[in-house]
Amino acid sequence: MQTVAGSWLVYDLTGSALALGLAGLFAFLPAAGLVLVSGLVADRRDRRAILIVCYAVTTAAAFGFLLLAWTGPRSVWPIYGLIVVFGTARAFANPAGQALLPNLVPREELSLAVTWNSSAWQTAIILGPALGGLLYGVDGTLAFAVATVLFVVTLGLLAAIRHRAPVRAAARAGWADLVGGIQFIRSKRIILGAITLDLFAVLLGGATALLPIYARDILAVGASGLGVLRSMPAVGAVSMAALLAVRPLRRRTGARMFQAVGVFGIATIGLGFSTSFAAALICLLVLGAADMVSVVIRHTLIQIETSDDMRGRVASVNSVFIGASNELGEFESGLVAHLIGTAPAVVVGGIGTLAVALLCAKWFPELRDRDRLVT
Repeated sequence: MQTVAGSWLVYDLTGSALALGLAGLFAFLPAAGLVLVSGLVADRRDRRAILIVCYAVTTAAAFGFLLLAWTGPRSVWPIYGLIVVFGTARAFANPAGQALLPNLVPREELSLAVTWNSSAWQTAIILGPALGGLLYGVDGTLAFAVATVLFVVTLGLLAAIRHRAPVRAAARAGWADLVGGIQFIRSKRIILGAITLDLFAVLLGGATALLPIYARDILAVGASGLGVLRSMPAVGAVSMAALLAVRPLRRRTGARMFQAVGVFGIATIGLGFSTSFAAALICLLVLGAADMVSVVIRHTLIQIETSDDMRGRVASVNSVFIGASNELGEFESGLVAHLIGTAPAVVVGGIGTLAVALLCAKWFPELRDRDRLVT
């Protein structure tokens, strides 16, 4: 909800694809700059407490968005400033949240937990953009007001979590501890391959930053239509998650991941050629379903292959890769759209995704040939 209302606010104010791309860049920069510190904090401190502090900050930032929308921003820079605050909080929240999950469920149930966790997240992505676009179409301040209230609810739910934090080593400030996550990933080629595939595939193929342009200028469906467009990848993702919950991936998981990325690229190309609302919705639906397969495999592999004392740092590096593929991908798509046009940029990105899948299949045979998730 916050994202779709914010992106529409930026595009309403600027009418620029590049400005939309810059919003993604400013969301990504804090995670990149804090990658070493945030991961170490997640490995040395209570992960639930970190999440509570981070969501308190995002609640305050959401209230800032509400004030901006109410007063009417004259410049895009205050919006970018609040996006940086959000990004900073997420830089610490993402590794803490990813590393907390294995502390709450048994190892043998981890793949299913990842599926349900991703389903919950994608459900929020379905409801959030649709509701955000609808509320913003009625009154821009209403969307940000509801988002602020929901952040407060999230704080209460986090406070209700009860778990016994595992005993961890005493905090050290050595360089080896800070870069431990990077070194660990380099030593585990199957993890390196999974996050590299996601990074470059979604970096090139991500087109969500351009959906406000599709909604207003190509499909002419307005803010409410933008909410539906932003929701459709999550509809596909939740549908796939429901299928995976009933029929989990048991064999040839590596090959399935590459196949899913290939489908993601093809759906992105289809979106680039879409000139009707229905066609765009179908492409986004397929795109989201394919991405969910990749997400479940990647996250499960990372959790299974990483020891608890390293999970925060590895999750932090993984979060930067995810941020690079999503937020930096938004900047890339906005920049390319500014240079060659919106639809050509989406098509070229989809072709790039297919090329990345083929190259990674060659470079990382360990991932391509992985049979079972849990060995």
